[in-house]
Amino acid sequence: MPEFAWGVVQSAFQFEMGDPLRRFIDTRTDWWHWVRDPFNIKNDLVSGHLPEDGINNYGLYEIDHQLAKDMGLNAYQITVEWSRIFPCPTFGVEVDFERDSYGLIKRIKITKETLKELEGLANLREVKHYREVLGNLKKLGFSTFVTLNHQTQPIWLHDPIEVRQNFEKARAKGWADERAIIEFAKFAAFAAWKLGDLVDFWATFDEPMVTVELGYLAPYVGWPPGILNPKAAKAVIINQLVGHARAYDVVKAFSDKPVGIILNIIPAYPRDPKDPKDVKATENYDLFHNRIFLDGVNEGKVDLDFDGNYIKINHLKRNDWIGDNYYTREVIRYTEPKYDELPIINFVGTEGYGYSSEPNSVSKDNNPTSDFGWECFPQGMYDSIMIGNEYGKPVYITENGIADSRDLLRPRYIREHVAKMFEAIQAGADVRGYFHWALTDNYEWAMGFKIKFGLYEVDPISKQRIPRPKSIETYKKIVREGLT
Repeated sequence: MPEFAWGVVQSAFQFEMGDPLRRFIDTRTDWWHWVRDPFNIKNDLVSGHLPEDGINNYGLYEIDHQLAKDMGLNAYQITVEWSRIFPCPTFGVEVDFERDSYGLIKRIKITKETLKELEGLANLREVKHYREVLGNLKKLGFSTFVTLNHQTQPIWLHDPIEVRQNFEKARAKGWADERAIIEFAKFAAFAAWKLGDLVDFWATFDEPMVTVELGYLAPYVGWPPGILNPKAAKAVIINQLVGHARAYDVVKAFSDKPVGIILNIIPAYPRDPKDPKDVKATENYDLFHNRIFLDGVNEGKVDLDFDGNYIKINHLKRNDWIGDNYYTREVIRYTEPKYDELPIINFVGTEGYGYSSEPNSVSKDNNPTSDFGWECFPQGMYDSIMIGNEYGKPVYITENGIADSRDLLRPRYIREHVAKMFEAIQAGADVRGYFHWALTDNYEWAMGFKIKFGLYEVDPISKQRIPRPKSIETYKKIVREGLT
């Protein structure tokens, strides 16, 4: 039995920037342009806060690593930022690829010669930086988990402002364009080649359905590209599924370490368990949000038209482990189907539960809610794990945490959710790790710095890490002694 992984997790865009001298800034991601767009700021789609005012993990990573070490943790999860490694396009590096009978890309050939050519385009200073970060983690005895794509995309691949203005004419459509599969495979192979000796676990994507649901089906939540386009949403799903499989293949060609995918597995419950429509809508939510990727990457089972007709595509069956990000649940009610392209969507979340609650209050089930308005629902941790466990792969809780600036709910939240994780393990689930989101406060996407997830607060001027003692001691004690 491998050692249980106790860790913390961070993404690149949300944690790296913030050096007071304005060093280490990455202007080449889609999100960099998105959060400073005047239309987005004027219409309150984004906070107006800027990532260059962040916590400066890029410059202070050794301090953060030591804080995690002092808590007794043995695992650390980071993102390698695609746009830092390749700030300029990689389209000119040609690779051979093959298609299957459905027209999907089933093989991409990347050779050492390809990698040498990519090396000529890469920012080798950034490669050196990530080697130093990972090397420091290894020196301190951490198992290293590296995610290749945590929401952000290079601006040369995805220009969200251009896409919003005119999707059809946009030149950089991101995952709505099939060419993203090939460019991602190049990046993944290059990362494995340059960093593989320092990485213990690879993940291709973090929460790919967020890109779909918030970017292409919910234009008012502040997520790029902020359009309502079900046809594009469908393309993004398929391209990310294929992108995961092809990245898996090329990473495996240059690294012998496990390759997985990180999903926000959200358990859903019908608003009225006696109403057949609510029950069916809840099943469809689970199929759409959770099972598209779980079925696709673990079983090669895909519903290309999202109409309930599944086919088997074996070259998509590529996965070694499942990352499970759990925060809260959804309570689902039926709604008339909205989109011809996605007939499965006949559901909507119910206000007052899960992600749709009032901040700093209680849900309709009288559970406390966070600064973000997310309901504390520990049972969902157990149910989320059991969904992932159905697929016969090791499960890691790759994110779990709460927005709680006053540190009133977090200690109990940690204890109750870890307790449910242990309950799932006792029931037979193969759970091998728990990562808390997050070690420090961070830049929370469209919400900027308003939302505080950290075990440590960060002073915005000095960047000093200020402990939230109750939560730190709670997590530390669990790691040291288990639940007592």
